[in-house]
Amino acid sequence: MLTDPLQFDFFVRALAAVVLVSLLCALVGAWVVLRGLSYIGDAMSHAVLPGIVGAFLTKGNLLVGALLAAVLTALGIGAIGQRSGLKQDSAIGIVFVGMFALGVVMLSRASTFTTDLASFLIGNPLGVTPADLWGALGVTVVVGALLTAVQKELLLSAFDPTEARAIGLPVGRLNNLLLILIGLVVVLTVQLVGTTLSVSLLITSSAAARLMARSLKKMIVLAAALGILGGVTGLYISYYANTAPGATIVLVNTAIFLLALLTCRRE
Repeated sequence: MLTDPLQFDFFVRALAAVVLVSLLCALVGAWVVLRGLSYIGDAMSHAVLPGIVGAFLTKGNLLVGALLAAVLTALGIGAIGQRSGLKQDSAIGIVFVGMFALGVVMLSRASTFTTDLASFLIGNPLGVTPADLWGALGVTVVVGALLTAVQKELLLSAFDPTEARAIGLPVGRLNNLLLILIGLVVVLTVQLVGTTLSVSLLITSSAAARLMARSLKKMIVLAAALGILGGVTGLYISYYANTAPGATIVLVNTAIFLLALLTCRRE
């Protein structure tokens, strides 16, 4: 049962993609959960729509268009939050709805737009290519290095912004950096495995790890491990049960979270 699916290259690539995406999502997912930004994963995945449509209309690269839209969304959320004094979830909602509406308007004007948005929203890990895997590996290394380099500064600015400002830390820029990294990770993982699975790996696995871990480092490691466990298990179940791989992995991740919720006690 374990070795039969491994004879197919697409299944092996899907396993590799799930492992890489789990590691990548764990790196930023811990910050998403700790900062109360769980809404941002789903918001980002839809806010990039105008970038995708714009890239199509100009015959550009869809991924580049999505990345540019993600960066603009992150900067917009940061700017509204800083200037208005609103909580970040309100800023996320304002920018997300505006960007998505812009994408819908652009889409309505593009009569020849034929990209399958259903596949974008649901995703198919079995369609991952070797180039996608190398790209995911590169982004994982870059994001991991950046977060490691500013980990102490991010922690202080997140939980004691007054003290951070007092010692001269650029709290606003650090917040924008985190939002941009989250946006880049969401765009890449959506391209690889779809919106549903990327949000699950970004939030559900990290939330389960939060119930069991007492430190940021342990939380990140545990979130990656739980994501890999749920991803590999879900892929095998989908192979033998002939179900949608992305949705099956999400259900396994949800079951893991519920198990953690029932068995772990928070002090």
